[in-house]
Formats: sequence, structure tokens, C-alpha cells
Amino acid sequence: MKRILLIVGGGIAAYKACELIRLIRKAGMAVTPVLTDGGAHFVTPMTLAALSESPVYTTLWDLKDEAEMGHIQLSRAADLIVVAPATADLIARMAAGHADDLATTILLATDTPVLAAPAMNVRMWQHAATQRNVARLRTDGVTVMPPDEGAMACGEYGPGRLPEPSAIMAEIGRLLGDHRPLAGRHVLVTAGPTHEPIDPVRFIANRSSGKQGYAIAAALAGLGARVTLVSGPVALPTPAGITRVDVETAREMAAAVDAALPADAAVMVAAVADWHVAAAAQKLKKGNGPSALALQPNPDILATLAQSERRPRLLIGFAAETERVVEHATAKRARKGADWIVANDVSGDVMGGDANTVHLVTADGVQSWEPLAKGEVAARLAARIAAAMT
Repeated sequence: MKRILLIVGGGIAAYKACELIRLIRKAGMAVTPVLTDGGAHFVTPMTLAALSESPVYTTLWDLKDEAEMGHIQLSRAADLIVVAPATADLIARMAAGHADDLATTILLATDTPVLAAPAMNVRMWQHAATQRNVARLRTDGVTVMPPDEGAMACGEYGPGRLPEPSAIMAEIGRLLGDHRPLAGRHVLVTAGPTHEPIDPVRFIANRSSGKQGYAIAAALAGLGARVTLVSGPVALPTPAGITRVDVETAREMAAAVDAALPADAAVMVAAVADWHVAAAAQKLKKGNGPSALALQPNPDILATLAQSERRPRLLIGFAAETERVVEHATAKRARKGADWIVANDVSGDVMGGDANTVHLVTADGVQSWEPLAKGEVAARLAARIAAAMT
């Protein structure tokens, strides 16, 4: 069994360490938390101990542990040390080689690979000192993930958010190089919305953020798959180790999906617009614009793929519904020719949110999952795909 030593830094993103611990445990690995003084302001040792089923280490001055050189043992016993969240201060102390608390002493004493997942204010991330420290860590052999971009607890927007736990888990899998049942498999994933132009400045779109599709792509990559991610317009970073193809319209997405074939499996998460408009060459003016838009149907990417001679062995569609969710999803599976449909109710804060409640519709029936973070939905679905492909 692989062992992860998880160092939890001080920052609001420390709460996501709880989800990361669950994902590590689900992957069949053991995890030992080290909670910094700052991290203890956001999560408690009891919470981490309950989730990890392991003692939680907090101080360098524990007489019993340090009589046995506990920081040395912790630094050497793990297969991988993960620092999440890695704050600006913790990154600076790592780069300078400080050893003034348990976390930095462990990091200085280790010869184990280290993965750092940064989380901080956008200005702190972009500061020259932080970028210099990150470059120093990478030169020293530390794997530093790029932070996600988005809204932050401080109210600002930009790069600095902790990468999603599913993306960190995928990077853990890549670095450890084991538990990769999808190695050698090519999986195609679509994500995000499509934008259908009305004129050069306006378009028809939907509320899809792409978060669920990106989490699924990261989870599949973590299981060893070669992933092609065909993405509509979203403000998300590309998960590590993934080939991303950016598109705007449904017709561009259909062409990109066809170009990505053959694939062993396809997970069609994107919220593709059903119609497009014959776009005007110039901006339509309020006074002389059309009273109605003439809508034309877009290609049905899922149904076309189901009928293709290059149909993937496993074809999975998504159904975003606002009523009679399972009934509509069951009908969609039959109508489109998909193997599985993952259905969810989007009448609440799902598109753009961080959680999801899904129903997996297959030929064997319907399995309803409890409400989960999107990263956990991704991990569970990726595991089901791996089981079906082996």
C-alpha cells in the first residue's frame, strides 16, 4: 500500500484537504496528516484523524515522537509528500530551507518526492518573490502544480485558487505511477458550454462552467488514461497531462470530437447548444435588429458518435434536467444509443457550483448517488469506467 504524507498549510482552502483525504483513501492509499499551526485555524486535528484513520501530527516539540526522531521517520516513511494548501509563506520557507516547525523540518529532512499545490491571493501568487520561490522549488525537484483561476474568498478573481482535489489526486497518481488501470487507453471528454454567435459581439450560450467535465478528465488521467479534452469556452486551467482542444461552437466541437477518434471511451459532459443562428456579419443595432432569431439545429454529437463506425467501446452521455430527471435520462439513453447516461438536476446551483447529485443510468438500471463534490463524482465515475474497461 502506498503512503501519502499530507501537510496542510494555513489558508481557507485547508478545508479541501478533507476531500483530498477521502479521494486518497478511496484510491486504496494510506494518508498521514501533518497540520500546521495556520492550518489548525481552519480544520481540526479530530476531523483529519477521523477521515484519515491516522494520527495527526502538529508539533515538532512532542517529547514522545521526537525522542524517536519522529520528524525523520515521517519524512522517510511516505512514498510521496503532498503540501496542500501550499501558502505563500510555506512556499517561501520551503524555498529558503527553513526548519522552524514540524512541516518544514520534515520537508528539509526528506528524500521523498514532494508535490505542492499552491493556494493564495492572486497578487501574492503573481508577486515576483513567490514566482522566484516556485522556480527555486521546481529546480530543487519539487513538483509545483499551477493554481486554479477563479473567484477567491477575499473577493478578488484570478490565479491562486487551490487546484481541485480531483486534479491533485490525478497528479498523485501520475507521480506514483501505480494504480493506473486505464494505462494505454485513450478517453475522449467534452466539457463546458458552446457559444453560438448571433453577430460579432453577441452569442447564445448556457450556464455550464466546465467544472464537472474537467474534474472527470483529471480523474481519468490519474488512472493512467491518455485524455483528449474538447472544451468549450471556460475559465479553467488545463489539468496536468491532458491534451486540450478549445472550441467555441457546437459544430466546431463536433469536428474536434471526430478528429480525436479513435477512442476507447468517450464521456460527453459538455452542455452543447441545441441550435445555432445564421450570424450577422455586422453588429445588429437595437433599432433595426430582427424581432426574432431564426434557429437551426446543431449536430447531435452524442447520437452521431453512437452510430459511427469508430464508436468508442464505452460511450457515456450527460443529461442536465430540471424535472423528471431519471425518466428523461432513461429515454435519452435509448434515443441516443449511449451505454450510460449520467443525469443531474440543474434547477438549483449546479452549473457553476462545486457539488452535484447524479443518477447513473445503464442497461442494468439506475444507481442514484448521494450529493457529492464534483471531484468525488469524477473519481467515482472514473473508477466505474476503469472497471468496465478492464
